[in-house]
Amino acid sequence: MDSNDQERERGITILAKAASVAWRGVKINLVDTPGHADFGGEVERALALVDGVLLLVDAAEGPLPQTRYVLGKALAQDLPVVLVINKVDRQDARPDEVLLDVEHLFLDLAHKDDHLNFPVISAVAREGRAMKGVGMPGQDADLVPLLDAILDTIPPADGDAAAPLQALVTNLDASDYLGRLAIGRVHAGTLRKGDYVSLIGKPVSGQPTQLRRRVSHLSQFSGIGRVDVDTITAGDLFIVAGIEEVEVGDTLADSENPVALPRLEVDEPVLRMSFSVNTSPFAGREGDYVTSRHLRDRLAREVLGNVSIKLRDTDSPDVIEVAGRGELQLAVLIENMRREGYELQVSRPEVITREVDGKTHEPFERGTVDVPDEYVGAVTQALAPRRGRIVDMRQGDPGRTIMHFHAPSRGLIGFRSLLLTVTRGTALVHQSFAGFDAWAGEVPHRMGGAMIADRIGPVTAYALDNLQLRGTLFVEPGDEVYEGMVVGECARSEEMVVNAVRAKEKTNIRTHSHDDGVKLAAPVIHSLESAIEWIADDELVEITPKSIRIRKRWLGLEDRRRANKKG
Repeated sequence: MDSNDQERERGITILAKAASVAWRGVKINLVDTPGHADFGGEVERALALVDGVLLLVDAAEGPLPQTRYVLGKALAQDLPVVLVINKVDRQDARPDEVLLDVEHLFLDLAHKDDHLNFPVISAVAREGRAMKGVGMPGQDADLVPLLDAILDTIPPADGDAAAPLQALVTNLDASDYLGRLAIGRVHAGTLRKGDYVSLIGKPVSGQPTQLRRRVSHLSQFSGIGRVDVDTITAGDLFIVAGIEEVEVGDTLADSENPVALPRLEVDEPVLRMSFSVNTSPFAGREGDYVTSRHLRDRLAREVLGNVSIKLRDTDSPDVIEVAGRGELQLAVLIENMRREGYELQVSRPEVITREVDGKTHEPFERGTVDVPDEYVGAVTQALAPRRGRIVDMRQGDPGRTIMHFHAPSRGLIGFRSLLLTVTRGTALVHQSFAGFDAWAGEVPHRMGGAMIADRIGPVTAYALDNLQLRGTLFVEPGDEVYEGMVVGECARSEEMVVNAVRAKEKTNIRTHSHDDGVKLAAPVIHSLESAIEWIADDELVEITPKSIRIRKRWLGLEDRRRANKKG
């Protein structure tokens, strides 16, 4: 169901999706949820749509940190669970040990005895084979045991189709033709195309807000697609168009007898970045959409379907402040825009603070890291300067340790990439929002200053040969640079203005030392996430469909001096 390109590349689910299956005369609605905490709002909203969960665990990897996050949310709502141990045909499969790990996970998270009773299904999902219990499904097996377990374990919907309408909106989507789409579940009554409904929104000053709106378009999930219908009864999922004011958590109620359902709240954003028009000398070379109107229209479309993204205007019409749940969520948005042909430049993320009793409070994250035993010290050293502290540590799988930590959100910007570097790609990390707490103090940023180009032109090997002695390079011979573009990181903390396009003078001198071939170290090629994490407050990341460049906010040397004096 992961149809998005980035979902396939990153190996994570970003957007919750729904599908349906008909079995033994019963319609089964399936909702796929993301596990990453940056998209945690999707998890909470998806759980409001369902009556039970399928816990899918890899037969070799076992339960991951995000498994704990999603299962904890499900058990908190007393949802019944069907455990599916998938990929039991892998050579390194260990289904018996994985089942034991999952049972320990339930013992940690369950708060009722009946939570510990759950059916176990072993499956090879790619081939459509499943069996009850732990084992290897036969070659002639099918998914009947899994579908039967769903019917036996998960209770049917109990809504009354004849009662007054009550439907909860749990997600939003957008269509180029229909506008804003509301997705949710009918809890009572029947939703009909063409009928007028009462939209009960978020209370203002303690008073509920109600609007009378017409359902102009109605559809439901069928297979992995959507079909238009005229009516949807209690217990089923719906997609409604024609109500532009709808928000997540709103209730669609009977227009004559409106009664609101308990409101579903969405986590507030904790990070914000500035998105602005690309103003570099290379603007417009690679992208199709380069104006502020294009940028605003694209972000407005994103907000239609992504409720955890918030927009705010700034003093400049070319700059928009975008707030989201985390660094990964904002990076996914930027990468999508880049692939669609947009050019833009973004600032370093900063946390959204609050004033509590006259003191500044900032968002904190709780995290779990699963690492090999030999890297426990490296993880502790990576967390310490970021104001993180280890709150618990215990043995995981043989040779691995599970560490729980608490750290400010701003300290975890770029932490994931650093962790994968220091543990040689063996760490598993999961973060979730823990709330606001007192300001933790200064968090150190990068050690070196920026190496800044002083003129436009193609980079030469001769110039880089002299510069590589003074720091790490971000460019290679032949790359185009411009004045104010960052071409490397100095070994010292001060900034350095350099000539990266200097060519070797042609002379008649022929000596052995003069004609030595240039040997350059491989440059550091920044990804989108690493570039956003690396930049300072006076720097921007320039993003085009083909390039990611780091630049100074003020390109000219004199402009930077004037800005520093004002600052």
